[in-house]
Amino acid sequence: MNQDRLASLLQRVQTGHVSVPHAIRQLRTLPFEDLGFASVDHHRSLRQGFPEVILCEGKTLPQITAIARQLLKSGGPFLATRVSPVVAKALKRLSRKAVFHELARIVSVSDPKRESKGLIVIVTAGTSDIPVAEEARVTAEIMGSRVQTLYDVGVAGLHRLLDRQESLHRARVLVVVAGMDGVLPSVVGGLVDRPIVAVPTSQGYGANFGGLAPLLTMLNACSAGIGVVNIDNGFGAGCLAHRINVLAESPHQV
Repeated sequence: MNQDRLASLLQRVQTGHVSVPHAIRQLRTLPFEDLGFASVDHHRSLRQGFPEVILCEGKTLPQITAIARQLLKSGGPFLATRVSPVVAKALKRLSRKAVFHELARIVSVSDPKRESKGLIVIVTAGTSDIPVAEEARVTAEIMGSRVQTLYDVGVAGLHRLLDRQESLHRARVLVVVAGMDGVLPSVVGGLVDRPIVAVPTSQGYGANFGGLAPLLTMLNACSAGIGVVNIDNGFGAGCLAHRINVLAESPHQV
């Protein structure tokens, strides 16, 4: 249930096209639906502007499909992350509109009525960081942001980044994804006056410690205006960047 569907339902009740008992049946699952192994949050779209997202890691296939089936009933956008090909195949059987973004490991159903807003620019240090960046890209796009990508422009060849400064300055917010030494967000932060969401990845040799080294580098960045999400957390970065991006579209009303 989202705001548009709720408003439409209430209007139909007001005009007499829908009975009160029928409306109550449609609202019965608010704010959540208990499946025993999961409490599906149908109220989240009303609170946060986007439905609950399924993290597929750690869940069984029957659990994932049961949760997805209930979420898809709302008719709004849908997002499932960390999806294996087997899970993707099962989710696509539930909806003909479902798309498997293999590199991002996401299955999505977009809302055709949702217009893309603003601009998020996603930057990666290397090609190996692209899967995490793609998770951020797909997340932000399905949530309603316009996204541009700049891939493989890390500090080992700084001219590649400097040649694209115009794209950096057009963004409302940037997502900067890097493994290895993780220094790219600090470099980008020194070039722009936009908020930056930094994403450390687990790509790198032994002293990278599975992403811990770039995480600490980003947390200690000397450039201002940088926030850091967890290692390989492309979804979290995409969601945060989207929320920052759309603030310009819908300023807070006091």
